Amino acid sequence: MGRLIRWMPPRSAATVPNVFAIALNEGAELRSLEPWQAEEFLAHIDRARENVDPWVPWASRSTDLESARATLQRYADLAARDAGRLYGIWLDGTLVGGTMFVAFDAAAGKCEIGCWLEPAGQGRGLITKAAEHLIDWVVRTRGIHRVEWITRPDNTASSNVARRLGMRLDGVLREDYLHQGTRHSSEVWSLLAPEWLARG
Repeated sequence: MGRLIRWMPPRSAATVPNVFAIALNEGAELRSLEPWQAEEFLAHIDRARENVDPWVPWASRSTDLESARATLQRYADLAARDAGRLYGIWLDGTLVGGTMFVAFDAAAGKCEIGCWLEPAGQGRGLITKAAEHLIDWVVRTRGIHRVEWITRPDNTASSNVARRLGMRLDGVLREDYLHQGTRHSSEVWSLLAPEWLARG
């Protein structure tokens, strides 16, 4: 005789505890950002667009629910191929930013980490803490040897995070990409696995 299973009505996303979350500090957590969260993601990008667009190319392309879902689906597809991942940062239950593996190549032992943050999440060290979790995971669990951080020279907040993570500036790629009709240069920062492990 089978067991009796009692049906329970579904709870809203706000009332369901997230079992895949990493605490960053009081009230803030890091967790996966997936296509089913497109509506929340779009509302966040609308708040963050002015601050994020100069640094994160997909911010200007995520302008409605369909394009926001497409951005999240692109990273879901990358994750399925073990070629990239996207994580959100929630502060007091509101999505305020995130970190991502822009590129991820386990065979080559190399990855690139990126980030973004809306004003409400700034000044709390959230990006640094989130990036530390990502670096520790890729080095200790995935065996990645080189972690890169690429930013524009005028994005001093991003460069400061790279420094706090113990990265070194490898150099500047002069006018290496085009954004909204203007060519921009890129700083390339890097951290090697032995350097990270030596930090303890």
